[in-house]
Amino acid sequence: MKLSTKGRYGLKAMFQLALHYGEGPIPLKNVADEQNISENYLEQLVAVLKKNGLLESVRGAQGGYLLAKSPDEITVGNILRVLEGDMAPADCVLDNEMFKCEKAEYCVTKLVWTRIRDSIDDVVDSITLQDMVDEHNTIMANKKLEV
Repeated sequence: MKLSTKGRYGLKAMFQLALHYGEGPIPLKNVADEQNISENYLEQLVAVLKKNGLLESVRGAQGGYLLAKSPDEITVGNILRVLEGDMAPADCVLDNEMFKCEKAEYCVTKLVWTRIRDSIDDVVDSITLQDMVDEHNTIMANKKLEV
């Protein structure tokens, strides 16, 4: 499974906002510059994230975007599901029941797809934006010690 740029860039943008959580709205241009993402593309992503309740926007000269919840309340899974949809490796193990496989009763590979889906969900749901911020801070502190 490979994430699209929507998922990767959206996670980077949310991380950037988490780094500045509590500082008020951050202009989208700042996020785009810091994460090296096209501002136009980022506008599309933040619209989806805002619509799904993960971001808030503030208009005006001092406006920008901020997280709708604290970084410890937003998981990587929340973000990726909004931008990528369900992360199941095969249609037969999607959470919705729209796809019905006629071989589901005796399909031996469904077990594999289910375990992969569950493992991915466990990982992305166990990592919060705060975990990413903490890791970033540890990396930066270690980098300063090396100098």
